[in-house]
Amino acid sequence: MTTKLVFRSGLTKTDPHQNPVVIIGQVKHLSQLKFEDIKNKLEPRVTEDVFKVAVSSLHPSPTDSCSLYLNLATMAALPVKCSRHNTPSRAHAVTRLVQSCTIGVDESIVMICERSDVYASACAIARAFPLYSKKTGSSSSDNSTVSVEFIIVSSNSDNGDVSTELTPEEVKVLDDAASGVRLAARIVDTPCNQMNVDHFLQEVQEVGRALKIQPVIIRGEELAEQGFGGIYGVGKAAVVPPALAVLSHTPQGAHSTIAWVGKGIVYDTGGLSIKGKTAMPGMKRDCGGAAGILGAFYAAVKANFTQNLHAVFCLAENAVGPNATKPDDIHTLYSGRTVEINNTDAEGRLVLSDGVSYAQKELKANVILDMATLTGAQGVATGKYHAALLTNNEDWENIVMEAGLTSGDLVFPIPYCPELHFSEFSSAVADMKNSVADRSNAQSSCAGLFIGAHLGFDYPGIWVHVDMATPVHSGERATGYGVALLTTLFGKYCKQPLLKSIAPDLDVKNENAAKKQRKV
Repeated sequence: MTTKLVFRSGLTKTDPHQNPVVIIGQVKHLSQLKFEDIKNKLEPRVTEDVFKVAVSSLHPSPTDSCSLYLNLATMAALPVKCSRHNTPSRAHAVTRLVQSCTIGVDESIVMICERSDVYASACAIARAFPLYSKKTGSSSSDNSTVSVEFIIVSSNSDNGDVSTELTPEEVKVLDDAASGVRLAARIVDTPCNQMNVDHFLQEVQEVGRALKIQPVIIRGEELAEQGFGGIYGVGKAAVVPPALAVLSHTPQGAHSTIAWVGKGIVYDTGGLSIKGKTAMPGMKRDCGGAAGILGAFYAAVKANFTQNLHAVFCLAENAVGPNATKPDDIHTLYSGRTVEINNTDAEGRLVLSDGVSYAQKELKANVILDMATLTGAQGVATGKYHAALLTNNEDWENIVMEAGLTSGDLVFPIPYCPELHFSEFSSAVADMKNSVADRSNAQSSCAGLFIGAHLGFDYPGIWVHVDMATPVHSGERATGYGVALLTTLFGKYCKQPLLKSIAPDLDVKNENAAKKQRKV
């Protein structure tokens, strides 16, 4: 079954007997509703008395739901508590409630929230409807349409003001963001026999066509000839050759250049340092950083991004074969620095190092953000919901955290201390090794620092590293992580008012940022 998501500007009148409805919100927001505000979705099956009794019966711990009419009209309450490191939108609970309360037919979801949580809630709903499936027995007649409608409540619960209208521009932003989230999740959910480097490039080209952008693609032996020793070294053993692909949005009047660099390992066997039989399943998700950036780039450009924006995709399959990189091999990366390979399963940092170097040298980016399913240690360090954040700039550390809280794609900082940690990569014969000597010494920080070293720790611009190895999925399904985060983080550079209203302040001058960098 394929579900079509349609965001609407106001409440349409539907009968729950023909079009089931799920109403989701915090108890304090549901209590602000008058029956008049919601009756379009409930009459004639649900009376005002039943509605009021249902609201009063909700006692979320952490969530709760109440049937209003058979299983065709349901009211669901989000958690009451929200700590300072959780998203106020309760986005993760929104996704779970949608998954458990919808029934897979043409239906409606009514989201009750404050205006500041509309974007995160829309992205959370999109995550509940994955696109990829190879289950048999389905047909096109099984397709369904889910209408997503909002009732926006005031942040001041005393005045009880509600609104059911979003502007057409706001609806478009939500549509494009949901498309980006579902695109990213579909790519991550698709196995390598259907999502190898060729297939990923087709996805890049399709987004390029939709945005009228022609990608730059460097492939196979051309990578070696042009000095991309990291991407080429990782992918050269695979049947399908590796690639660097770049989508560039360069509007007139831009004064800043931003590059998003994504790890696109379409499958990671570990190479000759091969993974075990229980560690390898799920490695189709190792392209999650590149997939998230592709979805975010689509949504950002659709939102009329005003600055130069480059999406750099570092694509390879880390395979075992006669041409595979061997431990002890030394590769020269695009930065010109040499790397002694002591672990072929530490491959993501190699391809990303080429990507960020390209962004610095060729694209002249003054803000470089790389995103990757980089380390298993990330899940130990920051858990299943928070990506690990490493950056050379304290202001941006706070800015990215704020964007995470607003967007629902949570992040949390890890130590940035190259003078203490980068020595883990010491090599007697090359500039560095690619895997740490001590795996118990801030492993996720060290992995990020390896990438930063190929920019140079004196890089005068902004560098942000997001390790989202665990948030890339929830159970056996991809989350589309990164789309909401990046579009919110850089929302000030979009012309769409909804994104501008929730985005953090990016007025951090590069010259001041350079002074605040910690250098080795």
